[in-house]
Amino acid sequence: MKKFLKGFVYAWNGLRFVIKQRNFRFHLCAVVFVTAFALGFYEFSRGEWAVLLLTMGLVPALEALNTAMEQLCDKVTSKQDELIRRCKDCAAAAVLISAIAAVAVGIALFGDGERLMTAWVYLWSNPLRPLSLVIALGCAVAFVLLPEYLEKKSRP
Repeated sequence: MKKFLKGFVYAWNGLRFVIKQRNFRFHLCAVVFVTAFALGFYEFSRGEWAVLLLTMGLVPALEALNTAMEQLCDKVTSKQDELIRRCKDCAAAAVLISAIAAVAVGIALFGDGERLMTAWVYLWSNPLRPLSLVIALGCAVAFVLLPEYLEKKSRP
C-alpha cells in the first residue's frame, strides 16, 4: 500500500515540474476556457462530454510526456545528436497531432452557428462581459508567459 501511495507523490512531483513548462500552462488555459464556454453555452450529452474531457486530458498528458522525453534526451547528451533530435521532434509531433485533433473535436462539438451566435450576442449585450473576457485572457497570457520571463530576468 505504501508503494501505491508513493506513486501519487511521484505523480504530484511530476505535475509540479511540468506546470513550469510554458506549453503545458498554455494547454491548461485552453482547458479552462473551453470548459467555461461549454458549461456556459452548451448542453452536451454525456458522450459529448466524454469526448471533450478525453480530448482536454490527452493534449496536456502528451505535453507532459514530451517534457519527460526532452529531459531524458538532455540527460543522455548535451551535444548535437541526430537521433536525439529526431526523438524530441517525434515527441513534439505527438503533441501537435493531439492538438490538431483537439481543434477538430472542438469544431465538431462547438460548430453550431446558432449557439455561437447566442454566445456572441450574450458577450456583447453587457459592456462588462467583453472587459471580463479581456481580463481573463490577460491573466491567461500572464500565467503562460510571466514565469518564464521572471526566471530569465532573475538569472545573473
